[in-house]
Amino acid sequence: MFIVLVVVTTFLMGSSFTVGKIGLNYVSPLLLVGLRFTIAGLLMAILVRKRIKPDKLADWGRIFIIGLMQTAGVMGCIFLSLRTITAGESSILTFTNPLMVVMMGTVFLGIRYRFLQWVGAIVGFIGVFITLGFHLQLTVGTLFGLGAAVFWSIGTILIKQWGSRFNVWVLTAYQMLFGGIILLLMGLTLESPKLMITPISASIILWLAVMASIVQFAIWFYLINQGDPGKTSAFLFLAPFFGVLTGWVLLGEVVEWYVYAGGALIFTGIFLVNWTFKERARLSLRESG
Repeated sequence: MFIVLVVVTTFLMGSSFTVGKIGLNYVSPLLLVGLRFTIAGLLMAILVRKRIKPDKLADWGRIFIIGLMQTAGVMGCIFLSLRTITAGESSILTFTNPLMVVMMGTVFLGIRYRFLQWVGAIVGFIGVFITLGFHLQLTVGTLFGLGAAVFWSIGTILIKQWGSRFNVWVLTAYQMLFGGIILLLMGLTLESPKLMITPISASIILWLAVMASIVQFAIWFYLINQGDPGKTSAFLFLAPFFGVLTGWVLLGEVVEWYVYAGGALIFTGIFLVNWTFKERARLSLRESG
């Protein structure tokens, strides 16, 4: 079940790049992503209206911070980076976050990762780099791309630390709503808004809001709360791979030989990160006992 959920959530992550690229023909970037998460947050808020919600202002503040990092920070940096670097380069930088999560998990959560798990994270990143075309230029956009990875990593660690305080659906709903509102404000102030309402654009926005946001985030938060954040985040290497494949299917983008080579390294990296997990978990329990 863990593997099935991982494949579903990473597929939704990856395919959202392709669906979003189509949507940019109708809606300006920040406005598109702002509408996506605001609509998703509002729909989720309605769905979770009967569930237990935080009764302390500090807990609402925690949800706001997660939304600021996981939704507004990540997506804002991604779209700002696209002003000066390509989507592929932005994806490469954004999806270095599993390696950052391993580092942050070691420093802030005291999680111990073995040598092969570090090797796996690095191999997986190399696979992403190869899958998306071998190129990377150092520009201002590079800093925004790295910023997206940093925000995502911080969000992952915060969810691991605070997620148990909240119902996963409540957390998903309100972090998306808070992040979406921030992104809407960014869309109105940082770009010239464009919005063409057609059946296609409406379908794209609804797909991004429901499947690529509500379903994807809920599964992702659930997986992070259930296990090691470094182990779970390692599977994010699958997302850009799915993005390339859905680009080929939906947009007719050519899949080069290096996509397959990068995909092989991605799966190798995932295997190395997860290979020693059960043994390490048993050792940790034995030592703590």
